[in-house]
Amino acid sequence: MSKRRSIAVVGFIVVAVGVGFGVYRFLDKPTAAPTPLTPGTPHLRAAVEVPTVRFTDVTRESGVAFRHENGAFGKKLLPETMGGGVACFDYDGDGKPDMLFVGGRNWPGSTNEKQPPSLKLYRNTGNFTFEDATEVAGLGNVVIYGMGVAVGDFDNDGRPDFFVSCVGRHRLFRNLDGKRFEDVTDVASVGGPGQLPDVNAEQFLAWKPPIPFGSSCTFLDYDSDGRLDLFVCHYVTWSPASDLSITSTVTGATRTYQQPQQLDGAQCALYRNLDGTRFEDVSAKAKVLVSDKEGTDANARQRPVAKALGVVACDADSDGWPDLVVANDTVRNFFFHNQPGPDGTREFKEVGYPIGVGYPDNGTPRGGMGIDWGEFSPRRPAIVIANFANEPLTFLDRDRPGRLLFSDAAQSTGLAGPSRAALKFGTCFFDYDNDGCLDLLVCNGHIEPEIAKIQASQSYAQPPLLFWNTGNPECYFEPVTAAKGGDDLFRPLVGRGCAVADFDGDGDQDIVLVANGGDARLLRNDAPRENQFLRFNLRGDGVTSNRSAIGAVVTIEAGGKAFTRDVAGARGYLSHPELVVHVGLGTAVKADKVTVRWPGKTAIPQTWENLEAGKTHILTQGGK
Repeated sequence: MSKRRSIAVVGFIVVAVGVGFGVYRFLDKPTAAPTPLTPGTPHLRAAVEVPTVRFTDVTRESGVAFRHENGAFGKKLLPETMGGGVACFDYDGDGKPDMLFVGGRNWPGSTNEKQPPSLKLYRNTGNFTFEDATEVAGLGNVVIYGMGVAVGDFDNDGRPDFFVSCVGRHRLFRNLDGKRFEDVTDVASVGGPGQLPDVNAEQFLAWKPPIPFGSSCTFLDYDSDGRLDLFVCHYVTWSPASDLSITSTVTGATRTYQQPQQLDGAQCALYRNLDGTRFEDVSAKAKVLVSDKEGTDANARQRPVAKALGVVACDADSDGWPDLVVANDTVRNFFFHNQPGPDGTREFKEVGYPIGVGYPDNGTPRGGMGIDWGEFSPRRPAIVIANFANEPLTFLDRDRPGRLLFSDAAQSTGLAGPSRAALKFGTCFFDYDNDGCLDLLVCNGHIEPEIAKIQASQSYAQPPLLFWNTGNPECYFEPVTAAKGGDDLFRPLVGRGCAVADFDGDGDQDIVLVANGGDARLLRNDAPRENQFLRFNLRGDGVTSNRSAIGAVVTIEAGGKAFTRDVAGARGYLSHPELVVHVGLGTAVKADKVTVRWPGKTAIPQTWENLEAGKTHILTQGGK
């Protein structure tokens, strides 16, 4: 913990000591006045004016009516402020992306008569309208404290399945027929080490044994055997009793939500897909368990390090094997490098610190939340991490192609100043104007409802941030204002997860935002038809590659330029964008050449030529 954080408490918060102390992170005071929480102030260095592309809130008329439930009832338990997520995927195979929202539940022993649905599935019926398919899909009676969601065809039957990480027992749902889902958690053995106790309210608040606290999760084929494996982040070691034993207040009165510094870390989990039905917990064998010794004594306790909130799988060194990058909150970030293990297996080596990922802020950890990976400039991919309030976005630029070495370029790319003030959660790369350059969306919102009493520059509900990629190396990212992006996008919310998909099939990517304890928002991209696009629906063969093609790398050559896009699992914060690869082409009318490097150690790359713009092309492994 930095010295400036601990000093910041004095004079603002009265802290009583329980297991630990206080909410000093709320008062992380920058050395200069923070940027106001308004849609950005334009830079003076941008050589090209930000285009006018308006986003229109169409939530009400779309039929989407999801309200996130966090179970809050005045005790301020930490999980209440961390959800929720959303997944965009075509569960019924009709070519239109549907939406699955993940919510929480009432806490055990709650006196609330109504138990809201923990999951909400909306089927896309076209023209930006949706119907609630939760009940008919068999999800209406699911009662979980859900957090993150990942989508992938784990059984290679051609239909996308999904996994939900939870506070308590995690859940895996198999897509039966494109219409219904079946809970296969027990058979698959991916529920995790514990569950919420079935007790009364008094017993629950006094509950001491740790309850698993899942966060983001993702499918990936880490051993390239053609079957999707599963990685699950866990935030902290948590129980109601340990949470309530830490006393912190706003100005000596109202209790505040606790901070991760006050709780022990946790361990992430990796499940290897054995046969499309069952999984094996290989967390220890694959070396994704990270612990530090408390002290130098030989008998010192091994303390789990992870306080993991975001994860993205990517082939960062272009060696054909997926790596994992984990955003941690107030401890170092992880970079799990995929490398050979014994007897032909694969395992990971955590190398975040030596390659510049662990501590991007001069050796000081940040409050990492959501995370994404993408090529922001030709042959220049980067890792972006959304951080806590008064900390800028982390933008880790890979120094050289194929080399595992990163440096934080948030300042030089134009992201540091405009992103500093907000408390940032969801983040994702996407090309909202189809000019071929990946832009950046950030979904924001504080964790403390009464933060304005502590810090006048902060607010509970905060506007999202949108950065347009200029393509100009002097300043790659320019903040988009309401005048350019429309007022609807920048209305404040207590933002958490976010995702993008082309919901109306018009060739540009739309946005869905999730609010903690609030209503989700669906925003239609009304970009003018000045630029062309291509979309690719990749289908692995289910033998050498997984059917979802997660892990595939697509290279598009068009108009004298080359673009590289990945088929990734979940990304951002607790969320999953559509698996269809969307590529803006600018003024090019076709792709001269498209090369797919399929996942899987025996998969052979394929090439397609002269693919017409303005269409979704189905690219089948082994097909023409």
